[in-house]
Amino acid sequence: MKLDNYDKAILNALQENGRLANQEIADKIGLSPSACLRRFKALEESGVITGYRTTLDSKKLGLDLMALIHISMDKHTKERFSQFEKAVQSMPNVLECLLLTGQSADYQLKVLVKDLEAYQDLLLNHITQITGVSGVHTSFVLRKVIDKNGIPIL
Repeated sequence: MKLDNYDKAILNALQENGRLANQEIADKIGLSPSACLRRFKALEESGVITGYRTTLDSKKLGLDLMALIHISMDKHTKERFSQFEKAVQSMPNVLECLLLTGQSADYQLKVLVKDLEAYQDLLLNHITQITGVSGVHTSFVLRKVIDKNGIPIL
């Protein structure tokens, strides 16, 4: 889908505040409410807008420790990777799973847990129990310097 400046403005406005009403978006970007709504619906129908979510404060919910875990696999087969991916999808503390290239690890997991004890439980009783996991290296996040949820739309 080819995006013009109005489409980009709608997407940027929604990424800043997904609860904006159509009228508010229209006023913000200088379109009539009906034209804004047509564009908004077209962005949804084309799949550019894939959903909506609420951002929560992890610390206020008692999840104080974020870790990046690099996982090495014993075999590089489609079946092994599929099995690993299915297993980590069922773990609620895994926020992100990335398949990597150019690294010594095959996957990077971003996990959020209460504390070191909860991390140890996740690691020893869940992650390392997945068939094929041959190595684990963890880095703990000290501070988020940049925390963007949106996609750059220029």
